[in-house]
Amino acid sequence: MTTPAPGSGPDTPDPDPDDTPFAPGPDDIPVAPGPRPDPEGASAPGDVPVLTDAVPAASVRRFWAVRRIPAAVLAALVLGGAGLLLYDVAAVRADRQAMAWRRELADGLATRPLDDTWVVVGAAVAVVLGLWLLILAATPGLRAVLPMRREHTDVRAGLDRDAAAFALRDRAMEVSGVQSVRVRVGRAKVAVKAVSHFRALDEVRTDVESVLAAGIEELALAHPPALTVRVARPPRKG
Repeated sequence: MTTPAPGSGPDTPDPDPDDTPFAPGPDDIPVAPGPRPDPEGASAPGDVPVLTDAVPAASVRRFWAVRRIPAAVLAALVLGGAGLLLYDVAAVRADRQAMAWRRELADGLATRPLDDTWVVVGAAVAVVLGLWLLILAATPGLRAVLPMRREHTDVRAGLDRDAAAFALRDRAMEVSGVQSVRVRVGRAKVAVKAVSHFRALDEVRTDVESVLAAGIEELALAHPPALTVRVARPPRKG
């Protein structure tokens, strides 16, 4: 009598071919164990994040003017005055007479009273020049350039006010009923004066305001200016 082997018999299911142990062959490449990708699309702990070009917008400031002409004029005046004074001092040290302008200036400062007209005028001119230099040093200048929004921290862009005015004027001329448009673009305000030769003025004004509001948004300015629109009829001839 033969005894059946353990696990065999009429009630024992057939072995699953997927449960058969796998024996690597000579051509198989071993794979190191690691985290499996998430089926839902989430990144695994060992994944490297993908960097994009978009960065948060940085604070936008006005462009600072170089001011080469005022700096060159001031440097030339200071250099010329200092050189002339140094030459006169050296001449006096060499037993020569001082220049006439220096003697007259010294005598005038010693003898003229403080309420003299020329003293007051000279003091006023010096104060005005000093205030002008302080204003130039403390303000950015370049009022004709409007700063644009910064999409990247290492890129700065500006738009000339005349170019912005031309772009908005072209947009306004596309409105039905507009005959001519004058646009003035400032740092805080856009003033538009349109002339309409047909259609109701209120309708034309509404269309011009909507078109120019979209145009100002498309300019991508950092500080969008306020919009003021005036629409009138053309002057009558004769």
